Amino acid sequence: MRKNLSIIIQLLVFVGLGVWIIFYMSSQMTELEKAEMVASIKTTRVWLFLPVLIIGILSHYFRALRWKLMLEPMGIRPSTLITTMAVLVGYFANLLLPRMGEVAKCTVLAKNENVPADKMVGTIVAERLFDVLCLGAVVLITLFLEGHIIGDFAKEKLGHIADSKNTILAIGGMGVLLLIALALFVRKFQDNKISKVLKGIGEGISSILILNKKGLFFLYSFLIWFMYLLQVQIGFWSLPSTEHLGLSVALSVLVFGSIGMIATQGGIGAYTYLIAQILVFYDISKPDGTAFGWVSWLVQSGIVFVLGLASLILIPLIKKRRNGKISLDQKQDL
Repeated sequence: MRKNLSIIIQLLVFVGLGVWIIFYMSSQMTELEKAEMVASIKTTRVWLFLPVLIIGILSHYFRALRWKLMLEPMGIRPSTLITTMAVLVGYFANLLLPRMGEVAKCTVLAKNENVPADKMVGTIVAERLFDVLCLGAVVLITLFLEGHIIGDFAKEKLGHIADSKNTILAIGGMGVLLLIALALFVRKFQDNKISKVLKGIGEGISSILILNKKGLFFLYSFLIWFMYLLQVQIGFWSLPSTEHLGLSVALSVLVFGSIGMIATQGGIGAYTYLIAQILVFYDISKPDGTAFGWVSWLVQSGIVFVLGLASLILIPLIKKRRNGKISLDQKQDL
C-alpha cells in the first residue's frame, strides 16, 4: 500500500509539472502564434520518420549490446534480442510510471534468464551514472561549439529572475517538487534491502572496471549518443523552418532535450518548452520552435510506445517457444 502511494505521488508530481508547463506555454502564445504552430506541424515531411525510426531502434540496440557487456562478468549471457526487448520495455514503462523503467528492464531479463533481478540492479545504476558522464561530455562539447548562444540564453533567462515573481515562485515550486522526489527515492530504500542494493551497485560499477572489452563499451556508448544526435538532425530536416540547422545546433537541442526528458514524466511539456526556448536563439520563431519540439517529442515517444508495447507482448511468446523447443530437444535426447 505504501509503495503504491509512493508511485502515485511521484506520478502526480512529474506529470503535474509537465501539464503545468504545457498550460504555461499555451498561455504565453497568442492565437496567431498557435495557428502558426499548427501550420508548421502540417508541413512535416512524414517520410523522414522512417529513418528516425531506424536510428531510434539502433540506439536501443547499441544500449542492449552495452548492457550485455556489463552482465558478462556476472556470468549472465542473455540473447541480444531479449536484451533489446528488455531495454524497450524499460523505456515503455518510463512513459507510464515514474522511474519504473529500470525495474521493468531488470524484471523482464531476470524472468527470461532465470537470474535474480537484484543481481542486475548495480549494472543499471552504473549505466545511468555513465550516461550522466556522457551527457556532461556532450554539454562541454556544446559549450565549446555553441558557447556564445548558450551564454546569451543563460544571460537572458537569468537576467529576468530578479524581476519576475512568477519565475521565482516557479523555481521555488520546482525545488519543492525535487525535494519531494528525493525524499521518496530515499524512502524507497529504507527497508532492510538497502545492503543488497548497495552491494548490487558495487557489483555494477566493478563490472565496468573488469570488462574485457572496454573498447567496445566506449564504442557502444558513443554510438548511443551519436544516434540521439542523428535523430535531432533528421528531425530538423523534417520541417522546412528548421531544415537549414546543422549538427552544432542539434547538439544544443540534444542537451536541452535531455534535460527536458529528465525533468518531467516522459519529458511531457518540458522537452518541447526547453527546445522551443533554445531554438529562438537560432532565429527560429516561437511557433516553429514549439512545432519542432512537439513533432520531435511525439515521434520519439511514439517509437518507444509502439516498440515497447510490442516487446512486452512478444517476449512471453518467444520464451514459450524457446521452452517448447528445449522440451522437444530433451525428449529427442531420451
